Amino acid sequence: MAVQLWETLKEAIVVYTGLSPSTFFTVLTLLLAVYYVVSGLFGAPPDRHRPRHIEEEEMPPLRPPVQLGEITAEELKAYDGNDPDKPLLMAIKAQIYDVSQSRMFYGPGGPYALFAGKDASRALAKMSFEDKDLTGDISGLGPFELDALQDWEYKFMSKYVKVGTVKSEVPVAESESNAEPSETTSRDIDSAAAAVKSDETPSNTDADKEE
Repeated sequence: MAVQLWETLKEAIVVYTGLSPSTFFTVLTLLLAVYYVVSGLFGAPPDRHRPRHIEEEEMPPLRPPVQLGEITAEELKAYDGNDPDKPLLMAIKAQIYDVSQSRMFYGPGGPYALFAGKDASRALAKMSFEDKDLTGDISGLGPFELDALQDWEYKFMSKYVKVGTVKSEVPVAESESNAEPSETTSRDIDSAAAAVKSDETPSNTDADKEE
């Protein structure tokens, strides 16, 4: 059987190339030799099956997380991954986490890049990619959405380092200004009552004198 295949192969070489089998294999060997020489001069072809540890060694080492404390939502936007000198941050329920190790997901070009630099609690709970949901406001969410958000929070707590909190946007001055009128009104009422009492006392005295 092998002999028949060899004879068939030789006949095919002669028919399709016009060369004798020995000449054909000699030319093929020379072409392979030239290919390897050229490859050695201009660099080896890229290896698509490089070991994973080699790829990891080529990646720059991650910087240790830096504690930021309390920052505003506007300040958090600066940590969306577009500045290579800053960590990649994301917040859930006002808690800020360093997600730099998952840049392929949350960094520029990643599937969740729009969540970076924001408190995306509402978007994560609803699995929404709409701009209106990129907020930390979770009011009005249903029980299933809150459970989903809780799962995300547990995941972030176990995987990433917390580096700060998002400052509340409720203005303090407004609450204080609302309290001041009530205090002033109370003092005014007491003063008015005292004035009325003082006005009544002399009038009573004068009435006694008249009697």
